[in-house]
Amino acid sequence: MSEEIRWGVVGPGRIAENVMADFGHVPGARPVAVASRSADRAAAFAQRHGLERAHGSYAEILADPEVDVLYVATPHPQHHAVALAAIDAGKALLVEKSFTATTAGAREVVERARARGVFVMEAMWTRFQPVVVRLRELVADDAIGEVRSVQADLGVAREYDPADRLFAHELGGGALLDVGVYVVSFAQMVLGDPDTVTATGSLFPTGVDAEAALLLGYADGRSATLTTSLRYPTPGQARVFGTAGWIDVLPRFHHPRTIVLHRAGADPEEITLPPSGTGYSHELAEVTECLRAGRTESAVMPLADTLAVQSVLGRAADQLGVAFREDPHVLG
Repeated sequence: MSEEIRWGVVGPGRIAENVMADFGHVPGARPVAVASRSADRAAAFAQRHGLERAHGSYAEILADPEVDVLYVATPHPQHHAVALAAIDAGKALLVEKSFTATTAGAREVVERARARGVFVMEAMWTRFQPVVVRLRELVADDAIGEVRSVQADLGVAREYDPADRLFAHELGGGALLDVGVYVVSFAQMVLGDPDTVTATGSLFPTGVDAEAALLLGYADGRSATLTTSLRYPTPGQARVFGTAGWIDVLPRFHHPRTIVLHRAGADPEEITLPPSGTGYSHELAEVTECLRAGRTESAVMPLADTLAVQSVLGRAADQLGVAFREDPHVLG
């Protein structure tokens, strides 16, 4: 892999627009191409962001020899087919969360990546925020004793529109895959893989989940209580509870700047570590550095964690009566 890592974008939507600005904060990462199923959209995105090439199909960017790694930002059910084809083409991948629409789809992508020795990582930017890195260090250093529980909420109030991606079943809409992935991933990061998942919630008329509360249980009695919603707003806060104190992750916890350490018998300690750029730069840097080093997985966001999170989301969806499907036709 050359010193400079050349990036391509698959799916020039809102999230990709936001991510592009942060490439300027990542030395050695250069975005060079974009692909959309609309040639006009690809061309407009390329022009806005100074990219050299615009591809009018996903297949075209997979065949582009001048691209080392693809950032996949299509709707969730399209990740699976794009990722499998990209791995077969030898392209490294940063795949937006949620990683896929189904647990089986995620497993297939992970198995293919491992079999081919191709780097793949889920774009869970939360894990790379400087203050979350600090939180993990504090937990590892027993700053709050033995961690026993996590609370996290992430909800927004969105006006119901069956035509909008957020509410469309075929596009993987609903709270779980869009915002629930954050609360589940945060809990899994701190507590590991749960033994039990209990979910309650409600559905929109399109059949996707409007809101969900999840209780993750662990055989040793630890727990996570998680809330996610597209029906009502929540602060977006997380808390990690230990036997000797707790850590507050101030809103919004999925890209925080500040945590507050509460140790038993001590004054609260506020720790602020702002991200560089908008906050996407840190995951872009991780992928770029991993590729330079010849790694096939990130130690911070390993594929095993992605599979564990996808499994929790899938079990919750099953209990709510939501059946997601992968889109096999995205490549035409």
